[in-house]
Amino acid sequence: MWIVELAFGAEPERLAARPAHRELLGKLHAAGTVRMAGPLADDSGAVIVLDTADPQEVLRNDPYFSTPGVTVVSVREWHPIVS
Repeated sequence: MWIVELAFGAEPERLAARPAHRELLGKLHAAGTVRMAGPLADDSGAVIVLDTADPQEVLRNDPYFSTPGVTVVSVREWHPIVS
């Protein structure tokens, strides 16, 4: 699994792109690729947990990750011990 950490800026493009991004997250969740996702409580960023061999494929296929106001802070492999 992978943890993707995002940071958000104030650019209006981010909010305009968010509905399509959330729709795609829903489809990826139904397919089992996105295990969980959501914004941080202060809306300064978000965390996405992916169950995939190639997290970069998810990042490449969602334009949200290259939208002004969205910064991918880290993509880290994760080995959960309970789920």
